[in-house]
Amino acid sequence: MGIEEKLPSGFLLSTVESLAGYFRKGSLWPATFGLACCAIEMMTTGGPRYDLARFGMEVFRASPRQADLMIVAGRVSQKMAPVLRQIYDQMPGPKWVLSMGVCASSGGMFNNYAIVQGVDHVVPVDIYLPGCPPRPEMLIDAILKLHDQIQHTPLGVNAERAAQQREELALAALPTSHLKGLLR
Repeated sequence: MGIEEKLPSGFLLSTVESLAGYFRKGSLWPATFGLACCAIEMMTTGGPRYDLARFGMEVFRASPRQADLMIVAGRVSQKMAPVLRQIYDQMPGPKWVLSMGVCASSGGMFNNYAIVQGVDHVVPVDIYLPGCPPRPEMLIDAILKLHDQIQHTPLGVNAERAAQQREELALAALPTSHLKGLLR
């Protein structure tokens, strides 16, 4: 006989982690950071047709100190990379980054010295959104996937354990020739 059967109806059982994840995912405030054509699609997503207000994200914050989600929409030039990093550093934790479009994710068709070949060289990225430019529906789907990721993020000691397990799995996935170089 489980604990659910012993409790009278009307009781809700949960964990602190799941409740914190639920509230954190419902209160993402994106920073205003549009760099190129993907920014038009990002702005459209905030409009009445696609309505990001359904997810508690109706206002893009102009101050990084009020935002916890950075949507990098468009190509990042070498001159803009330090500014991007500064804005990321000013955001309070926990914070997340969504790389929107092929230019932000990998440099796109701009394979030259002036464009950063992937925003992950500047800031850590949580979700990559492909497309040139990605449609608003795709951005909403990526945000929902980020919501799921946030809701299942462990807290405290469990977060440290999860990070250690991810690191061990990543090392186990490497070929043995790479491991020999790392262990020296």
